[in-house]
Amino acid sequence: MLLCSSLSGRSSQSGIFRDKTFSSFSRSRSLRNSEMASPPILSLALPSDTGRVLSIQSHTVQGYVGNKSAVFPLQLLGYDVDPINSVQFSNHTGYPTFKGHVLNGQQLWDLIGGLEANDLLYYTHLLTGYIGSVSFLNKVLEVVHKLRSVNPNLTYVCDPVMGDEGKLYVPEDLVSVYREKVVPVASMLTPNQFEAELLTKLRISSETDGREACNILHAAGPSKVVITSINIDGNLLLIGSHQKDKEHPPEQFKIVIPKIPAYFTGTGDLMTALLLGWSNKYPDNLDKAAELAVSSLQALLQRTLSDYRRAGFDSQSSSLEIRLIQSQDDIRNPKLTFKADKYT
Repeated sequence: MLLCSSLSGRSSQSGIFRDKTFSSFSRSRSLRNSEMASPPILSLALPSDTGRVLSIQSHTVQGYVGNKSAVFPLQLLGYDVDPINSVQFSNHTGYPTFKGHVLNGQQLWDLIGGLEANDLLYYTHLLTGYIGSVSFLNKVLEVVHKLRSVNPNLTYVCDPVMGDEGKLYVPEDLVSVYREKVVPVASMLTPNQFEAELLTKLRISSETDGREACNILHAAGPSKVVITSINIDGNLLLIGSHQKDKEHPPEQFKIVIPKIPAYFTGTGDLMTALLLGWSNKYPDNLDKAAELAVSSLQALLQRTLSDYRRAGFDSQSSSLEIRLIQSQDDIRNPKLTFKADKYT
């Protein structure tokens, strides 16, 4: 009984001694720990071969848009990704209703300040998608400047989400901020046809127009431009352009994309993430990166379409949530089913 009492730390003399000894040891260990340096952040101390990405995009609890569509694919491709959610909604806005919260510019800056205070602000890439206000976009520009003060070689990949098929999704005054302030500091731009027209003030009605739009954007700043979808005479194209130096014309190419009779959400966010991921692995071969990105995306869309049909749902009746998790093999190791045609 005395042995049990002693081991359980009850009111025997030996139990009191054990408790005091343990308490003294705990205080001593706590003091020693407080004097020790914090453990290293392994993504900084032992960085991946690919990179460390800060992704500022929207977030939904259910479904795959914004960061939900971009972070996982980048992680599959080997990147450390830190997401900042510009909005946090229950679901995307295509549903009858949604609930949630919007991050304002000061809250974004507070998060950046917290990272900076702990020496956590080193990133190889910044990725931005949908931004709903001029004030938030201006704060993102401050983030670009701050990140480049830490890493001057930061690659900024910008998907200038403003609208599609002639319709703006954002306030009109964002267009001039993108054109005048964002484009000059971006490393790679991934607009769709309508967004490229807004940024360049050029109507795109032919492949030649698409290539000229890329040239206009190169002159303003980014060395890599991918117009992710251009509808010309009923045909859907991707046009990419890489200006490796100012002394030579850009290398340009196109990829013909099949039209799928359905509308999907989150595909633009996913495409930009894939272009970031593969273009960093093939920095001098944007056409190769685009082939891999398009091949991944098209495999995912076909799987999504097939699964909705298998579930007995009319794929043309509303927007479809992409099958991201089920398509991870197509993201990590895509079969190269789409080839780029280079312009000469």
